[in-house]
Amino acid sequence: MKKIVVHVREDGHERIEEVLEGLHYTVSLVQDIYEITLYTPAENLDELIEKIQDVLDLRYNENMIEVSQPEFVISSLLKRAEKKVEEKEEKTPVEKLVDQVKGYGELDLEKLALTSIAGLVALSGLLLDNPTIIIGAMLLSPIMGPIYGFSVYAGLGDIQNATRCLGVLATLLLGVFILSAVASFLINIAIPLTMTEAIATRLVLNPIYSLMAVFLGFAAAVAFSKGTAEVIAGVAIAAAIIPPTVVAGLVLVLQPMSIITSGLLVAGQIVGLIAGALVAVVLMKIEPRAPQDKAVARRYRIGSIVTTAILFALLLWITALMWV
Repeated sequence: MKKIVVHVREDGHERIEEVLEGLHYTVSLVQDIYEITLYTPAENLDELIEKIQDVLDLRYNENMIEVSQPEFVISSLLKRAEKKVEEKEEKTPVEKLVDQVKGYGELDLEKLALTSIAGLVALSGLLLDNPTIIIGAMLLSPIMGPIYGFSVYAGLGDIQNATRCLGVLATLLLGVFILSAVASFLINIAIPLTMTEAIATRLVLNPIYSLMAVFLGFAAAVAFSKGTAEVIAGVAIAAAIIPPTVVAGLVLVLQPMSIITSGLLVAGQIVGLIAGALVAVVLMKIEPRAPQDKAVARRYRIGSIVTTAILFALLLWITALMWV
C-alpha cells in the first residue's frame, strides 16, 4: 500500500481532482496550497503517478508529488481495491529507479577500495586454490552497480550518465587488473608462483560462460529493481567478472601467452552481463514518462541494444572458434 500526497497551487487542484475521479481522497488547504491525499495499492502506483504528473505543472516550486509507504492501513475500501489488483504485477516507479542508480555513475574512493580489496582477496583464493576465499571476495565488490546503472540510464535515453557508468566499470576493472599484475609480480619474486586448478579453469574459453553471464545480468537487474540489496544481487555478478579479471593480471606475469584468452573471457562476461541487464530493462518497460522523451529514449535504447548484441555475437563467435 502506498500513500500519495499531491501539493498543488489553487489554480491546478481541479485538474488533479478530475484525474482522481472515482477514487477516494481527501483535500486540505494549507497556506494557499492544496494537499490532496490518497492511498492506493502498490500495483497501481506507477500508472497513477503518470496520470497526476500529466496534469501537474511542476514548473512551480509549490507543486510536488510525495510518495511514502505507511506501516499499515486499515480500511475496507482499500481492502476491496487490493482484491481488484491481485493479478496485476507491481511496477517500480521510474523515479525510484533513477534514485537507486544515482551514485553508480560516480567514481569514489570507497568503490575503488572495495573493488581493490575484493581483487586481492580473490587473488589469494586463486593462488591457494580455495573456492571459499574466492566467493568470499565477491561480497566486497560493488561491480554490479555500474552495470545496472548503465542499463537503466540506457532505457531512459540518458546517454551521458550511461557512459559515466561504463567509465566507472572500466576504471574499477582496470584497477583490479593492474593491482593483480603488480601483486603477482611482487609475490613471485619472494615465492615462485604456480598455476593452480582455480586459475587454469579460468583460462578455458567456453561460449556457455558468456551465455551464463546474460542470465546473471538479467537476474541481477530484476533483483535490483525490486529493491534487493546490492551485496546480495551483486555476488553472482562479481563472481562472473572479478576472478577472470584477477586471472588476467596474474597470467600477465606467469604466463603472458594466455593473456588473449583471458582477455576474451573477461570481455565476454562483461558484454554478456550488460546484454542481460538491457533485456531486463526492456521487459520491465523502464522508460521516461513524458511522451516526447520516450521517442528519444527508444532511439538510444535500440542503439545500445544493437551495439551490445553485435559485440556479444562477435565475442561468442571468436570464443566458439577458439573453443573448437
